[in-house]
Amino acid sequence: MNKNKKWYQKISNWLIILICIILVPILLINIWIMFQANSNKDKIPSVFGYKPFIVLSGSMETKIHKGDLIITKIVDPKTLKENDIIAFRDAENTVTTHRIIDIVDNEGTTYFITKGDNNNTQDQNLVEYSDIEGIYVTRIPGIGSMMNSLSEPTTVIIVLLGVTLIFIIAFSISNRKQRLEMQKEYLEYKKMKEEQTKKEAQPKKSSKKKKTNNKS
Repeated sequence: MNKNKKWYQKISNWLIILICIILVPILLINIWIMFQANSNKDKIPSVFGYKPFIVLSGSMETKIHKGDLIITKIVDPKTLKENDIIAFRDAENTVTTHRIIDIVDNEGTTYFITKGDNNNTQDQNLVEYSDIEGIYVTRIPGIGSMMNSLSEPTTVIIVLLGVTLIFIIAFSISNRKQRLEMQKEYLEYKKMKEEQTKKEAQPKKSSKKKKTNNKS
């Protein structure tokens, strides 16, 4: 029974740690991105040269899915080549992530022709060097939707309170368990001392009785 209880406690502790490991970094990154976005609204926030973007459409399926979080790396546009997936600002100043299908030169200016893998036609507007935000590195499935929710101030407050509550509960459980173990050890020690005292007192009583009998 005790073994099962210990096993259960270990699992619950690991679950708490796992939740914190996943949620806390996402939350911190999100707060940092929100801070950068508010500081400079004309610039896409980056973390150590990498920029995360939330995918809002299925234009790049099946390579990239709606709701994914993609990571792009700041890159020198001159190094880009055909078939690279890039994040760029479109005509509406919205960041789009599509594949380069061709590179053209017009009067000394280089342009990229892009297309979504899931789209039937290429993008209408040409992409210039100044439009490039980064080259696609990898994606994290489904995390984009979570980060989109975490970008709301109310959600951030709720998550912070939730993480704090988890730590408080975990600390209380651990503290209570420690007190119970100390109490159990104390009671066992007290019982052992009482038994030891009784054993030590027993021979003295029998010796006293023998002396009394001799006198009579």
